[in-house]
Amino acid sequence: MQPAFTALFMLLFVLLCLLGILANGFIVLVLSREWRRLGRLLPSDMILISLGASRFCLQWVGMVHNFYSFFHPEEFSKGPARELFGLHWDFLNSANFWFGTWLSVLFCMKIANLTHPTFLWLKWRFPRSVPWLLLGSLLISTVVALLFFWGNYSVNQGFFIREVYENMTYMERVISMEIHYFLPLKFVTFSIPCSVFLVSTALLIHSLRRHTRTMRQSAHSLQDASTQAHTRALKSLIFFLILYILSFMSLIIDAVGFFSTENDWFWPWQIVTYLCTSIHPFILILSNLRFREVFRPLLLLARGFWLV
Repeated sequence: MQPAFTALFMLLFVLLCLLGILANGFIVLVLSREWRRLGRLLPSDMILISLGASRFCLQWVGMVHNFYSFFHPEEFSKGPARELFGLHWDFLNSANFWFGTWLSVLFCMKIANLTHPTFLWLKWRFPRSVPWLLLGSLLISTVVALLFFWGNYSVNQGFFIREVYENMTYMERVISMEIHYFLPLKFVTFSIPCSVFLVSTALLIHSLRRHTRTMRQSAHSLQDASTQAHTRALKSLIFFLILYILSFMSLIIDAVGFFSTENDWFWPWQIVTYLCTSIHPFILILSNLRFREVFRPLLLLARGFWLV
């Protein structure tokens, strides 16, 4: 790829991350202010503030990680930076996936109109369990990060399966660990929250579609407020589903090592990887009345600033 295109995609990546940082920071600030004012948070707000904080930190870590590994590949690959960046990135990424999953489950419990006894029990029990689920997610993310950290440390030290690595170069060790350790580990650890996310999202989409169809067949017109609200919710949910799956697939493909810093498509692939964490917070802001009320004056202020 030509240097001009590399610079273009690099700039697009930075802009995407900065937009995501601003949006996630906005969510965290609004909910923190509400937490301070009321002294407590609703279960949905607990998940949103956790998700926003993890994405905010993840994008900063991701930007620094990508630029350091791109401009200093030798120091990054053979120094402690790979292990330290990986420890933070893997923890935040795992937490981000789990928090996104609990957000989907919460939406399913609140909106889906199902009458199965198990679903009704979960609907009653889930809001009370949110703090423990968030703490459990942090604990799982810590374990996952330590497992990845051990793999990175093993690559650098070259002592893991020493008899196999004895005659290998550094890059051969990296490729071997990517295929035989990191790829299965990523697939297992991220498939669990992804599976829960897919089940809850499928139930919610089924319920919303059934409700929308019922409303259209009844005496209500298509302009009915309830129908419009459910249609908007369905569209935003499908968009979130696409972004979530894209993020999951990018992690699995990234584990194979197709898009290293030497690859021409490294920066375009980083844009794909961070799409969900950068775009989804804007969907949350626009679909939440409290966020919109605070966000709209800020948009007008920014617009006036640029026009001056």
